Parts: sequence; structure tokens; C-alpha cells
Amino acid sequence: MPSLTLTAIEGIPMVRQGHDLARFIVDALAAMGLRLQNGDILTVCQKIVSKAEGRVVSLKEIEPSPLAKQFAARWDKDPREVELVMRQTSRIVRMDNAVLIVETGPGWVCANAGIDQSNSLGDDLAILLPEDADASAARIRHELKQMTGADVAVLITDTFGRPWRDGLTEVCIGIAGMDPLMDMRGTTDLGGRELHHTVIAVADEVAAAAGLLMPKAGAVPAVLVRGYQFKSAEASAKALIRPAASDLFR
Repeated sequence: MPSLTLTAIEGIPMVRQGHDLARFIVDALAAMGLRLQNGDILTVCQKIVSKAEGRVVSLKEIEPSPLAKQFAARWDKDPREVELVMRQTSRIVRMDNAVLIVETGPGWVCANAGIDQSNSLGDDLAILLPEDADASAARIRHELKQMTGADVAVLITDTFGRPWRDGLTEVCIGIAGMDPLMDMRGTTDLGGRELHHTVIAVADEVAAAAGLLMPKAGAVPAVLVRGYQFKSAEASAKALIRPAASDLFR
């Protein structure tokens, strides 16, 4: 009978720029009596990746533009935060009701370009998304392989809202060693009907499951997922972004 286990990796220290995330994870697993195995999936929250990579900005160094000041004044927001979001944005999708929905450089459509101040470990500090989350995942995966010999998949996850649905959920923004999609087109359902459009975002499903064990207080920034039979691939999380040509709302 298929089964899946998810284990919160506890004991990872507070992360700062330059810290070795792979070493932190391996040491935390060892303290729990665990060791990585071939076929495991490791989900790592974006926050600790960004902090280790120095993607932390002091708002004191941000000079807001007139547009940022105008929007901030209208909606009682910090103009420096608004300016920082705009600097990380390739396209503003919606800018209203105190909310900035934007498209980031890598193509993610999300609130505030994924920037926030929670768990930043300082006043007036904001944490940006990793510059290249796929590269971050690949680097962690490579270092874990060197340390343990285990061939694992690594997912970098972040918390996103969703159109037409309330509440937040974890999604995958960076991946290494695993195909983020399961293409079921051409297969048949139980009634023998051929599937023509079904493509499952398995990386997002794994990320959401792991999110149940990662409280927003930040005490558990990584989860070990064991038992899911994924398709190995050198893929990109950008495959999860719907192409503009087939996006009815872009």
C-alpha cells in the first residue's frame, strides 16, 4: 500500500548570510537520528535560503519614488516597502486596495514580489526572494550529495495567495532533481476515457503538504518527504508558470 511520510527537521539554527544550509540540515537530521536516502525530497523554505544568500535589505537605505510615496500615502503603507516591491517587479498586475500584485523577474505573480519582514531578525529589514531559486535548490542538492552520498530532490518553497480562493499555501519556486509536473495527457481514466488536459503540479502539492509542518513562526524551515515516487529530472520551477499565450487573465 503506498504511503508517504513527512518529517519536520527541527534544530536548524538561525540562518544568516554565508551560513551553510546543507550542513545545517544534515546536522539537524543526524541529531534526530535520521539520514538522507536516495529518493528523498527535501523542502526548504525560501526565508532561510534568502538569508543565507544575503537577500536581506535595510529599508533605511531605500529612497522611495514619487509613485511609491503616492500609493503608500493613499493606503497608509511604508513608502520604502512599496518602492522595494517595485524594484523587484517586472510588471504590475494590480495596484489597489493597499495590495500590490506583481510579476517578479523570474515570472512569479504574487503579492508584494514575495517580499516581507517576518523572521528578518532586525528592525527595518526586508527579505527578498532568492535571485535564482532553481540555482539555490541545485546548489543545496549538490552539497547534500557530497556530504551524504544520497541522491535527493530539493524544493525551495514560499507562501503564496491564490486567485479566487482565501488563505495562503506553500508553493514551489525552485527545484532540483525532480520534474515539477506530472503530465497525464494521453493516459486513460478508470472509465477508459483518454485524458487530454490533465497536468498535475506535483511540486506544488509536495510543497503544500510540507507546509503543514512549517509554522510561520519559523521554527521549522525544512521538511523531509519520504515515500513519494517522483520523476527525476533536471527541470525548473518556472515550468509551473502558465505560458502567457494560454493565460486568459494575463
